[in-house]
Amino acid sequence: MTIMKRLAFRMNLFPGMEDEYKRRHDAIWPELVGLLREKGISDYSIFLDERTGHLFGVLSVTDSLRLDELPEQPVMQKWWTHMKDIMETHADHSPVSIPLQEVFHMP
Repeated sequence: MTIMKRLAFRMNLFPGMEDEYKRRHDAIWPELVGLLREKGISDYSIFLDERTGHLFGVLSVTDSLRLDELPEQPVMQKWWTHMKDIMETHADHSPVSIPLQEVFHMP
């Protein structure tokens, strides 16, 4: 039996970019989805707080250490470059992502 770990994080969308963010994710690249699944990610959702522009991501992963492999992947780097104009990013174009601590879970 595979044990899944749930992770949550917050990112920041630039003002006025809500529709563009949704449009880009509605057309997410199949090769990116394949990479995420290959690294053990499933049940991945991103929520928007329209008042603040904060994005809240929640995902399940089989091995959180495999997430450390994502920045090395060309398709991941290409996606980050594709998204850098609509959200807060680091110098390498990866999104500024703040981990969130789970304080309650009702399975």
